[in-house]
Formats: sequence, C-alpha cells, structure tokens
Amino acid sequence: MFAPSLTETQLSLFRFLFLFKMFFLLQDWAYPMRRDMQEILPGLFLGPYSAAMKSKLPILETHGITHIVCVRQDIEANFIKPNFPHTFRYLVLDIADNPVENIIRYFPMTKEFIDSCLAAEGKVLVHGNAGISRSAALVIAYLMETFGIKYRDAFTHVQERRFCINPNVGFVHQLQVKPGSEPTPSSKNRVKQSCLFFY
Repeated sequence: MFAPSLTETQLSLFRFLFLFKMFFLLQDWAYPMRRDMQEILPGLFLGPYSAAMKSKLPILETHGITHIVCVRQDIEANFIKPNFPHTFRYLVLDIADNPVENIIRYFPMTKEFIDSCLAAEGKVLVHGNAGISRSAALVIAYLMETFGIKYRDAFTHVQERRFCINPNVGFVHQLQVKPGSEPTPSSKNRVKQSCLFFY
C-alpha cells in the first residue's frame, strides 16, 4: 500500500518505472532459459529438474553446487529423483503442486538445509519439475524469512532472476498470510514422513 503522502504524479512515475523495468526483464528473458537454473542469491539457485539431470553434472560442478533440494510429488518419483546421491547432499520433499497443499510446513526444514549449506560455503540448487511453482515458493519463503521482507518484495527479487516463476494461488496465499508460521508438532511429523531423503 502506498503512503498517503505520495502525489498522483509520484504514483504515475512509480508505475512507469515499474513497467519500464519489467519491459527490460522481458527483453533479457528468453523462453529456453526456463530449462536452466538461475542464481537467486549468492550460492542459492532455482531451476527445473532438467538442470539436475545426469547430463548436467558438469554444469552443476562448474557452478559449485554441493546441495540439492528436490521437490516432487509421489507420482513424479520415478522420473524426478536424486541423480547424484554420492556427489551432492539431497533434501527430497514430497509436495504436490496443488493450491490446497500445506507448503508452509516445509519452510523450516528447507531453510535449515539451505542455511547449513551456505554456512559451509556450499551452493544449493532448489528444483521441482519445472522450477515455477513449488520450488519457487520455497525460495520466496526463504528470502522472506531470512531477510524479513514481504511476499511482493521476495517474489520480485526472484522473478527478476527467473522470470517464469508462478507459484500457484494457494502457495501465494500461504506466503502472504502466514510467512513466519511455525508448524505444529503433528505437521512436523508429517513433514518428516514426506521428507524422503536427507543425507
């Protein structure tokens, strides 16, 4: 919400600058880039599963990736899986890309995994199938919790680096309403059951 002291001219200028910035983001973004990972923060990458496939090992090593958060649902487990369990440390989360999925319960575990990676001077890739909804929501939540910023600011930061992100409406609502919610003990148990790998 804008401060009441802003004039209509200032608001118009702000809108113009925002649209101008988005125009140039679109100019820099090419459709094939959605198949690659992008660096969101130093050491934190977001991308699709195709960025973590067996053929991408040299690229992952070139970028210094040490940890991978693999987000999938159980029906995707046969094709979205850890390809390098002896090379990288994995956190595999079973999350459906469904507006009624309670993604908030996975934030503390994901944040802890990313923080431990970055504290050890590692680099982490967070990916789902397309790198657009589930994994993007987790990265947005990480920025919100780490830097104490609102959803819109975190979303904009991530989208400036990976333009194709589009968390589903349920995830967006959870991020806007309960950005710092702590899971209940029963949801912590469900998260542990849904976390297939953490090694």
